[in-house]
Amino acid sequence: MKASLSTMIVATMATALAGAETVNFDDMKVGTPPRGWTAMQTGSGTAKWVVEKDDSAPSKPNVLKQSGQATFPVCFKNNTNIKDGFVEVKFKPISGKEDQAGGVIWRLQDGNNYYIARANALENNVTIYHTIKGKRTEKKRTSMKVASGAWHKLHVDFRGNHFTVTFDEKKAIEWDDDTFKDAGKVGVWTKADSVTEFDDFTYESK
Repeated sequence: MKASLSTMIVATMATALAGAETVNFDDMKVGTPPRGWTAMQTGSGTAKWVVEKDDSAPSKPNVLKQSGQATFPVCFKNNTNIKDGFVEVKFKPISGKEDQAGGVIWRLQDGNNYYIARANALENNVTIYHTIKGKRTEKKRTSMKVASGAWHKLHVDFRGNHFTVTFDEKKAIEWDDDTFKDAGKVGVWTKADSVTEFDDFTYESK
């Protein structure tokens, strides 16, 4: 009976994981923007999104690195269209005098309209926002230790108008909002002069 129950639990977990998709950038060409993604920015400046090698990557050898300067560097996966589900990424803030941020975006309608959750190593906090017509507005924040030069995991569950942000396996924020009700794309985000690496970008539609 125990063996049967264990088998059922493993099968259930495998089924749950099978629905999620993960991009680890390892099959992409180093020195170029990620294939199948739109690399851009909201606002002014010039973002630089490039696949690079990093021996510290959670899944070696490659990562996605943002090293340009722009108001809000944005990079989203083209073939996604999710209303309810989750988005998750592992990220490492490396440097930046104004910001050292790593974030995820969801229900993106275009480069100026989307939700964001981000963690910032200079401020040691996790914050959730919406960006409407290019203007970002903070909604909630929580103080949490965000170490520079270390890998972290940021996860957002979104269903209907309810959003839950988890940082390094700890619940950080819950928020309700009706701004973007339709399905949209998912991706990653930074701010200003943040030099940040991303790996194991995972998402699922539920």
